[in-house]
Amino acid sequence: MLTDLEALVRCESFSADLAAVARSAEVVAALGERLLGAAPQRIVIGGVSHLRWSFGTPKVLLVGHHDTVWPMGSLRNRPWTVADGRARGPGVLDMKAGLVQMFHALASLPSPEGVSVVVNGDEEVGSTTSRQLIEQSAQGCAAAFVLEASADEGGALKTARKGTSRYEIVVHGKAAHAGQEPGKGVNATVEAAHQVLSVAGLGASAAAAEDGHALGAATITPTLLSSGTARNTVPALARLAIDVRVPSTAVQETIDALVRGMTPRTPGARLEVRGGGQRPPMGPDSSAALFALASRIAAEQGQEPLRGACVGGASDANYTAATGCPTLDGLGAVGAGAHADSEYVDITRMVPRAGLLAELIARTRT
Repeated sequence: MLTDLEALVRCESFSADLAAVARSAEVVAALGERLLGAAPQRIVIGGVSHLRWSFGTPKVLLVGHHDTVWPMGSLRNRPWTVADGRARGPGVLDMKAGLVQMFHALASLPSPEGVSVVVNGDEEVGSTTSRQLIEQSAQGCAAAFVLEASADEGGALKTARKGTSRYEIVVHGKAAHAGQEPGKGVNATVEAAHQVLSVAGLGASAAAAEDGHALGAATITPTLLSSGTARNTVPALARLAIDVRVPSTAVQETIDALVRGMTPRTPGARLEVRGGGQRPPMGPDSSAALFALASRIAAEQGQEPLRGACVGGASDANYTAATGCPTLDGLGAVGAGAHADSEYVDITRMVPRAGLLAELIARTRT
């Protein structure tokens, strides 16, 4: 398993580099073909490379992604290493070790019959080209198991996830010479500053709309901000990105109305709202039965008691759950530091987690 993990990590697959993602897809395809005895269907949508295996009439869907957040060349500063029971390297936890565990788990069964596997290449950027593929693959399945990393270093499974919305507020102003006649301009930077504070203030309104969901309160966070073209010009254009995490569809809709109702404070400025809801929330009811089954299996296998966690991050589990397919996430690697320099995988947990997944597949595909 470590040899296979090394091969995946050494093939960098930054989401924005489609050629790198295509190369990674070939490495993943070769791994899957070797272990499963069948070549995948190669699916390229919008230039992004995805893979799918289907065996018989699928009742179980396994979902993973092979793209990472790490820019090309990250291996130079974060090389593949194994020491003190930990594997490190860009994307090792999120989620290349999960892919290795998935293939080995399925290969350990007498047959892959009744299982479908989808490995997409754009999860880190919202699965924009693969969403339909994932949703279609989930329909009619009795269970979807998502191989994202565990929720914490203790190995907690992800039993619920917040939904996500992404917005861009485009501020339209009017350019003018900043020294000679600034009063003739409409300063988009000033208006953007007002909107940053307005967005921050929406958090209180979102909390008031909270419906008591186990996932907790919604969050509304202003993130990227850009403005202007030159130091001596009144900015005519500014852009503000907003990240939204919600516990329920109702709250997601409430926040959408709040964002679209934002108004300019600077005379002459105009606001344009782009974006909207992205991933729907995954409620705890989607995973309850599967988590109970996983807990029984873990006990039978002599593993430590499983814990479940509700998390703010989204994944493709949000999409599978929204189709009505029972979904359990966080079945991948155990470790910490996803998207950070400290990213690592606890290699002592890889085989037990693969064993848990194998038995989950066996009991849900019949």
